[in-house]
Amino acid sequence: MISQLAYVDPAAKLGQNVKVHPFAFIDANVEIGDNCEIMPYASIMHGTRMGNDCKVYQGAIVGADPQDFRWKGTETFCYIGNEVVIREHVIINRGIYSQGGTRIGNKCFIMAEAHIGHDTIVEGRNVIGNGAMVAGDAVIGEGSILSSNAIVNEKVHVGQFAVLKGGTRVSSNVPPFVIIAHNPATYYGVNSTVMHKVGNYSDEDIDIAAKAYRHIYQCSTTVFNALKRIEADIEPGAVRDEILEFIRNNNLKIVADKFFED
Repeated sequence: MISQLAYVDPAAKLGQNVKVHPFAFIDANVEIGDNCEIMPYASIMHGTRMGNDCKVYQGAIVGADPQDFRWKGTETFCYIGNEVVIREHVIINRGIYSQGGTRIGNKCFIMAEAHIGHDTIVEGRNVIGNGAMVAGDAVIGEGSILSSNAIVNEKVHVGQFAVLKGGTRVSSNVPPFVIIAHNPATYYGVNSTVMHKVGNYSDEDIDIAAKAYRHIYQCSTTVFNALKRIEADIEPGAVRDEILEFIRNNNLKIVADKFFED
């Protein structure tokens, strides 16, 4: 299952039924799980740990050296989960420190020419669109979608089941369940379709999210006051509490808040 025209370092560890096509490159200190497929001209670099049932397409580079002057050549890592699809010419940088590392969760779909920077965490079931760029030390919550050419700046936290529409650039945190569009970034509503189909949230849950974000984005008040209104107006529950916790854990700094300038 390994082409004689591919390069596989003798120190690399490959699981069962791995296919390595001609002109693929697999470096030393690489571990690849069962049933993975590495297409021609793809490169799996030093420090990559890949799960099972992944497919890496032509020209992609997984575990590339981090693009950060703080990295001084230390052995660092890039962790890829199970059932991850990495399309053509994607670049995923590994971490800059020996602890932590870049992490891609299970069942992510990363489209052509996307870039994911060092030490970023992309949780499970995410879709990263064509040409999307995620800088270092970011977090992309589960079930989120970054549409084509979206840009996420360094250290930004995107909550789960959020959507950044095509070309949107965010430099502050994106709370869960929202749709963010345009440039400058603007609140565009609640991501009801993905919440319902992927997250299995009920119609009531979706209504609660919409009501909470009306307080935050449509009532011409500060985020601090909006959170107080949410607590007074909406009964405690999983969706309400997640929104409150996310915003407070990120120091009330969220994207498209007109009372806070990045």
